Amino acid sequence: MALPRPHRFDVYLAVGGLLGGLLLMGLGLATRPSDDPITVLDGNWPVLPPLVVMAGCELLRRSAPRVALLTGTAAICADLVTQGNLATVLMFTDLVYAAVLYGPLASARRVQWITGLLTVAATLVPFAVWRVPEALLIGVVVGVVAYGPAATGWIVRNHRDAAEAARLRAEQTALLAEMDRSQAVTAERARMARELHDMVANHLSAIAIHSTAALSIDDPSTSREALSVIRENSVEGLAEMRRLIGILRDGDEEPSAVPTLDGLGALVDTARANGLDVTLDADHEGEVPAPVELAAYRIVQESLTNALKHACPGRVTVRLTRLDGALDVRVTSPYGHRDGPRAPGSGAGLVGMRERAALLGGTFEAGPEGTLWAVRARLPLTEGDRTEPNRTEGNRTQGNRVEGTRVEGDRP
Repeated sequence: MALPRPHRFDVYLAVGGLLGGLLLMGLGLATRPSDDPITVLDGNWPVLPPLVVMAGCELLRRSAPRVALLTGTAAICADLVTQGNLATVLMFTDLVYAAVLYGPLASARRVQWITGLLTVAATLVPFAVWRVPEALLIGVVVGVVAYGPAATGWIVRNHRDAAEAARLRAEQTALLAEMDRSQAVTAERARMARELHDMVANHLSAIAIHSTAALSIDDPSTSREALSVIRENSVEGLAEMRRLIGILRDGDEEPSAVPTLDGLGALVDTARANGLDVTLDADHEGEVPAPVELAAYRIVQESLTNALKHACPGRVTVRLTRLDGALDVRVTSPYGHRDGPRAPGSGAGLVGMRERAALLGGTFEAGPEGTLWAVRARLPLTEGDRTEPNRTEGNRTQGNRVEGTRVEGDRP
């Protein structure tokens, strides 16, 4: 098996340790005299093999720390029976440090425990045998050579792991923030699309229908009446657009007043002016939360717009009822083939009404009921009933399908 390629810094350590050891040999500097009791092989040449092996182990300190430490341990034991070399000892301490810092976590723990036990044994055993204070120095030397580098490596490893964990947490936080931002942008775009459609579609639909009537009927009085309606809806539509653009452009400005159920009378009057025969029956005594008021108002507004675009001649009925902790909104209009002009639809109206009901945890249904086209929304009035909108039975959709009918345009 080919040995891993050493890191550049490890090569520098190996070369520097080897050259430093050779320099100490050339100067005749050794760690022990030749007459020391543990010196078995005296002279300079027996010091060279452990030095070369230790320098080779330095090449593997990062890529194979356990192999380097085991081989270096054998080399330091061989160095003990010679006069010794300080460079060999220093390189061994670096191998212990690298084994704890770069090795597997289990091996790092074992190295720290083993070096600690060796330090304790090297302190107590010689003192128990010789009973002289100088024997304690053996434990000090073992602690400096073995346990000190291991403890240092463990501290550095803990700091490195903590920094890596902090970096990962920062990346996860940034990712979550980006996801939240994307979801917020998507939700805001959907909200603005609903508001834009609900605010402007009614006026544009009236303009399209009356302009078609003016072009198809050659009657001055009819054309004048149609042009009056067109001008009125154009002015109101432009005013709504300016308000919406002002909100989008100047976020620090106060937005226009939010529509409430008290404005249904004026909404019905506008629908009558556009040519609809509308009856309003609103029975919602008591306080209604602002989100429910806005959703109910927009659902009625969009239903009247659809009736203006698609309904046959006849009466349109708007009924609001408060029942069992919910506001029931029901709008019916004549359903069937329409001979007069009709405005095109894209289906966005029904989708917007369904989304408004789903956001409040309510239900929404739209479809034909005999000779009528019925739109019904049930909006919970209490916060606890609006916690899980995605599980609402009336919010089942598939593709562009609304429960009870298939959407093609705004009505079949």
